[in-house]
Amino acid sequence: MHPPYLSGQFLLAMPGIGDPRFERSVIAICAHDSDGALGICLHMPLTDLSVPALMRQLDIDPGDLPETPVLMGGPVETERGFVLHSADWGGEDTRHIANRWALTSTRDVLEAIASGSGPRHWVSVLGYA
Repeated sequence: MHPPYLSGQFLLAMPGIGDPRFERSVIAICAHDSDGALGICLHMPLTDLSVPALMRQLDIDPGDLPETPVLMGGPVETERGFVLHSADWGGEDTRHIANRWALTSTRDVLEAIASGSGPRHWVSVLGYA
């Protein structure tokens, strides 16, 4: 019998969780096994960074991409970026999760989004939980 691992599921914070970093949070569980877990928080947009601004910092031309905010993915490694996206796209370092969505941490996904050839649905985050 295998333990009930949660990869591909969402965690919703209960009221009174006691940790303000996760108050009202929704977390997409991207990895969960006997070695640990990795989740991406989906509840907190960064007010000072948009996806086009991030792309410009990385010398990627965002074209006419709308001013979509980058989200705070969690309190761990907040300088590390990820794109959580639909499973219809895969790149250099894409990890597909439970046949539901995918996670990519390399710039090729941002380049594909900027060119219009990226995943159909996506969010960009800094950090993880």
